[in-house]
Amino acid sequence: MKIENLNDLFLHTLQDIYFAEKQIVKALPKIMKKTDSPELGKAFESHLAETEEQVTRLEQVFEMLGEKPKATKCPAIEGIIEEANELIADIQDPDTRDAGMIAAAQAVEHYEITRYGTLVSWAELLGMKDAAKVLGQTLKEEYGADQKLTKLAESRLNKEAAE
Repeated sequence: MKIENLNDLFLHTLQDIYFAEKQIVKALPKIMKKTDSPELGKAFESHLAETEEQVTRLEQVFEMLGEKPKATKCPAIEGIIEEANELIADIQDPDTRDAGMIAAAQAVEHYEITRYGTLVSWAELLGMKDAAKVLGQTLKEEYGADQKLTKLAESRLNKEAAE
């Protein structure tokens, strides 16, 4: 895709995060199977359902733009997921692995926060108020997911890994 203006860049970034969300939907079930903590497993399960809803929302934004949903390969999310899988495979201690999974999941969340924050800003600037509202809802969820992971890590799981 040739990017000539902010509208093009917006669409490209939308396609990027669409790819990322679909990759996350594929990766989460595999990661959930490796958790030791029931709480962490439930958090990942809940986030999987939330991510599936976010994919649907992205499809709504494509529709608002008169575009078919299309994913553009995102090397960044592929790298984050690959690193997470390698880390999980390398850690034998279940508590330490859970702590590592939280850190990896937060890397994903931070990537998503960056992308959605940018998309909301651009949508507002480009006069796409409905798209900005839909994307903003997802942005709030990404911040919430990051906070939940931090609370889970700091309240118990990191301490268990340190013992």
